[in-house]
Amino acid sequence: MNLSIVIPLLNEQDSLQELHQRIAKVLKNDYTYEIIFIDDGSTDNSWDIIKVLQSNFPEVKGIKFRKNYGKSQALNAAFAMAQGDVVITMDADLQDFPEEIPSLYKGIAEEGMDLISGWKQKRQDPVFTKNIPSKLFNAVARKTSGLELHDFNCGLKAYKKDVVKSLQLRSDMHRYIPVLAKNAGFVNIKEQKVQHTARKHGVSKFGSSRFVNGFLDLITLWFVGKFGHRPMHFFGAAGTLMFIFGFLMVFWIGASKLYMLYKEVPTILVANNPWFYLAMLCMIFGMQLFLAGFIGELVVRSNREASTFEVQETLGFE
Repeated sequence: MNLSIVIPLLNEQDSLQELHQRIAKVLKNDYTYEIIFIDDGSTDNSWDIIKVLQSNFPEVKGIKFRKNYGKSQALNAAFAMAQGDVVITMDADLQDFPEEIPSLYKGIAEEGMDLISGWKQKRQDPVFTKNIPSKLFNAVARKTSGLELHDFNCGLKAYKKDVVKSLQLRSDMHRYIPVLAKNAGFVNIKEQKVQHTARKHGVSKFGSSRFVNGFLDLITLWFVGKFGHRPMHFFGAAGTLMFIFGFLMVFWIGASKLYMLYKEVPTILVANNPWFYLAMLCMIFGMQLFLAGFIGELVVRSNREASTFEVQETLGFE
């Protein structure tokens, strides 16, 4: 199969039929493809429409979650079932253009890229609530990841099949798929300008809290990317340095006390010296950090992955 079109959605009943028609018109008979709709706990008639589409068009497949788990888990479920050599993700709100699919496919299938990320250069969204925060977010992401992309969170992306099969998305990590792919060793990543239009139906499902969560996830991703496979290098080093600092302080306090006793100079009790307690705290925290690194190494080595989504129903999959 040439293509898997992956479309996560939440309450997009008014867009689905038009989206399918536009995709089918673009692909026609030039490709063998499947369209995977992932209903992430919709409360409208989205799943009923997907059922109708699947009954009329064998290329349509559906995955339904029991509740809203988020876009990352929706992509996880679809990536696990996708059969196409090239996988393309897009949003269901008609803001992305299906007409971009052939050029994205060509970049993966013919040019040998691992991942192509869309760049909504002329974004048709509210300036102060989306455009400006998005520019700030992308600037920080570029700085921390080393990837020179302008739009990390663009929903329109194309992937080699091997890339999506290697990804494990958690929390809201779908925003950083290019970074995750790079960390997994897929370095042939480029950006392609894509069209973007204003939303035709419904409202955005993402509030202002996504920017706070996005920056927190970015910190997590930076840490995991740098120390995820060797937590002892961070916690062990920090713990060792803190323990040594505390030990040297205790040694200095003890040596000073003995020297004063030897000189018969009146001194205060060690227990009354505030530096003694600071030294003890440094030693205790140092030991805790070291143990945290040791436990982290055990967790990494155990490599036990747990599924965090529950599929209620599927359509069209054999």
